[in-house]
Amino acid sequence: MSAPLRLVIFDVDGTLVDSQGDIVAAMTHAFDGIGAPVPARDDILGIVGLSLDVAMARLAPNLDNADHVRLTDGYKASYMGLRKMAGAAQSSPLYPGALAALDLLNALPYTLLGVATGKSKRGLDKLLEGHGLQRLFVTQQVADFHPSKPHPSMIHAALRETGVDAANAVMIGDTSFDMEMARAAGVTGVGVSWGYHGRSRLEAAHTIIDSFEALPECLATYWEQTV
Repeated sequence: MSAPLRLVIFDVDGTLVDSQGDIVAAMTHAFDGIGAPVPARDDILGIVGLSLDVAMARLAPNLDNADHVRLTDGYKASYMGLRKMAGAAQSSPLYPGALAALDLLNALPYTLLGVATGKSKRGLDKLLEGHGLQRLFVTQQVADFHPSKPHPSMIHAALRETGVDAANAVMIGDTSFDMEMARAAGVTGVGVSWGYHGRSRLEAAHTIIDSFEALPECLATYWEQTV
């Protein structure tokens, strides 16, 4: 009897790659562009993972929708410019151990990898291409086609596309939005401590790891418990 398919879904910014420099710079440029006060760095990093329309409304609740649209457009233009200047791999470097962990998991039998991110499809495509990761992720869920995290739509779509049961899926992420999305979708959430939300905000996580080296053993322990 064959084992059931398993799905490991990764967030991107703050989990697989560290893009905080470009995120803060692009957000600063966007707010400066409309003459609005620039939010604090911690506040900017605190909304990473949300879709941009939701993020702008949280960062600038006193501005109207037209200003939020201008902020979104300004952010996108600035971020793309920064990425083009440096290249995706340099602009958003992989965290230590990320590639080795991805390759190890990808080589496991009955294990599929996916992505669920607040990035646009264009942004994710550029990032994966820059790091040569296109081959790894069989399901890629992006902000273009779903409500913002923590709505479970992205995970539901990933489960449908792969045919994996929720009980055999895990969401890996650095923010409360990722962990709340996982809980809403009925999958296990594994928080990572190296990203943009501190441990205190990952209370919805099943467990929290401190390095990519710890991920394979963490998942192996979980799979054993679900047999």
